[in-house]
Amino acid sequence: MRLLVVEDDADLNRQLTAALTDAGYVVDSAHDGEEGHFLGDTEPYDAVILDLGLPVMDGVSVLESWRRDERKMPVLILTARDRWSDKVSGFDAGADDYVSKPFHMEEILARVRALLRRSAGHATSEFVCGPVQLDTRSARVTVDGQAIKLTSLEYRLLAYLMHHLGRVVSRTELVEHLYDQDFDRDSNTIEVFIGRLRKKLGADYIRTVRGLGYCLTNPEDAA
Repeated sequence: MRLLVVEDDADLNRQLTAALTDAGYVVDSAHDGEEGHFLGDTEPYDAVILDLGLPVMDGVSVLESWRRDERKMPVLILTARDRWSDKVSGFDAGADDYVSKPFHMEEILARVRALLRRSAGHATSEFVCGPVQLDTRSARVTVDGQAIKLTSLEYRLLAYLMHHLGRVVSRTELVEHLYDQDFDRDSNTIEVFIGRLRKKLGADYIRTVRGLGYCLTNPEDAA
């Protein structure tokens, strides 16, 4: 899953980016509202963490512009603890959740997980496809109750497919959501990682739809 952090405090931006990256996300960052607005308007993010007190272009204006342009990714706003009016303005502009500064990083991670699963129509942190289970809290994947080891890229790929269970996902969409903006979009690594996942999960769970992409399904449902 690919996230955008828009925060002008360099230390906090770095801490957020590092924590989210360690949690298995692909993270792009911006340090002012104008840069953040451009990235959010041109790149397909799964969620955004947006500070409201930004230079050049404030966070509420950034968010209002995204929503006018029908950018629908969930947005978590960061506000000063004593500025309740900022929270109201953020929600009215189209925010999905907020965290007051200062905050614990674990709260950010939990709220991001919640935003991502709600946007995918899931109520819990555990995703299930037959005997395959993925817990986004622990980043643990099991098959028939047995834990399997995945690389970070294998996990990100499986997590994205799990969030979109039963839907055909194109190779282009996978590349856009699993790698940052500087990644070589002509790479064939998606096919490589699909092959590795099939070996670890079982060959029948990830179906290739010729000319369209890949679909994660429980083969027993089609029986």
